[in-house]
Amino acid sequence: MNANHINAVCQATKAIMNNHFGVDITPNKPSSSKGVIASDDVAVVLGINGQLSGQIICTLSTETAKQLVGTMMGGVTIKILDDMGWSAIQEFGNWVAGSTATELSKLNCLIDVTPPVVNDGMSNFRSTKMFITIPMDSIIGEIAVHISLTAKAS
Repeated sequence: MNANHINAVCQATKAIMNNHFGVDITPNKPSSSKGVIASDDVAVVLGINGQLSGQIICTLSTETAKQLVGTMMGGVTIKILDDMGWSAIQEFGNWVAGSTATELSKLNCLIDVTPPVVNDGMSNFRSTKMFITIPMDSIIGEIAVHISLTAKAS
């Protein structure tokens, strides 16, 4: 995986959190894994196609998801994630995808993203591909970004 591509995804996620939520986010030490990616309570899965192929998976706890949705809705307290809350989590995925596409275009790398799929509940994603995981801390909780991107041969 290309470090510039990983950095573009991180920059996109940081920009979304800052610009849309007014929240600073701090990346922590990255790790790599192959085989199993733990989803936490909530996961947003984005497929990547174009000059790169792969996935971006954002995972977060239910409490962080409630904080995220509450912030999206103007600062209201969210007690449970209802259909509107799940839709907001999906929209968060759309924002990350769009911002990632913009950041990668600055590197002359054009991608398309699939509509986000939201996973509700703890589970494991299994893949034969290598994933780089960057946990990111903020005042609303931790969001882990799992990235697996491969350049397509031209």
